[in-house]
Amino acid sequence: MKKSHPLRRIVLAGAATVSGIVLLLSLKPASDPAAASADGASQQQPAAPQGSGGVQAAGGTEAQTLTGDVVKTDYGNVQVRITVAGGKITSAAALQSPTGGRSTQVSTDAVPKLNRAAVTAGTADIDAVSGATYTSGGYKKSLQSALDKAGAAGAAGATGGGSAEASGTGGGTGGTGGEASGSGAGAGAAQAKTVTGKAVTTDYGPVQVRVTVAGGKITKAEAVQQPKGGRSDQISADAVPKLNAAAVAAGNADIDAVSGATYTSGGYKESLQSALDQAGG
Repeated sequence: MKKSHPLRRIVLAGAATVSGIVLLLSLKPASDPAAASADGASQQQPAAPQGSGGVQAAGGTEAQTLTGDVVKTDYGNVQVRITVAGGKITSAAALQSPTGGRSTQVSTDAVPKLNRAAVTAGTADIDAVSGATYTSGGYKKSLQSALDKAGAAGAAGATGGGSAEASGTGGGTGGTGGEASGSGAGAGAAQAKTVTGKAVTTDYGPVQVRVTVAGGKITKAEAVQQPKGGRSDQISADAVPKLNAAAVAAGNADIDAVSGATYTSGGYKESLQSALDQAGG
């Protein structure tokens, strides 16, 4: 057949057309809109957000820093700051302590020991450091006030349903307020109670003591009555503050008599014991 024959040209044209159709069909899947859509969706899928469990856990153990009251002693002020986390004291520090002369040396020795004791005990029920009775007494009192604030903060953060029975306030002052468990009930259990001891007659005049007790501990002691007149005024002015500090530090009536104030000390201890008896201590 000649190259220029009309039939030959038709056959060649048909073959070219078939080849073109086959080529188009082979390319179609790559431009399939459905396939492109599926691929695009997989690439644009957002990453899953990170959960908040870790943040909540951190919040549950978040540290709380509280500063206790400034407590005046015969040798200067004492004030304690604590950090509480997970219901435990994790650190304790004295913001104020007696300074000047011998007091600086006493504080330098006593305060670190008191700080460690507070963290170890987790309460204000710690032993006084030998040779630092007044500093120890002031430290314990300020520490207790800081712990009371921690308990109050825990109670304020609790929901109305509470984990403990909180109806004790309406049941009379002498009865128990219900089983207390958890930090929210701890503040109620540590509510301060002030009681006054009996008046004790001494050769130089009556002595009567009033104490404030919270959490089973003496947080404050004061003389409502004390010997007065002449030399007794000077003796009482010197002895009573020392006896007050000793009562707070010891937490009971087993305290030493102040030198030169034997009768006042004896009456103080007797009245203090009667006050503790009333408080249940």
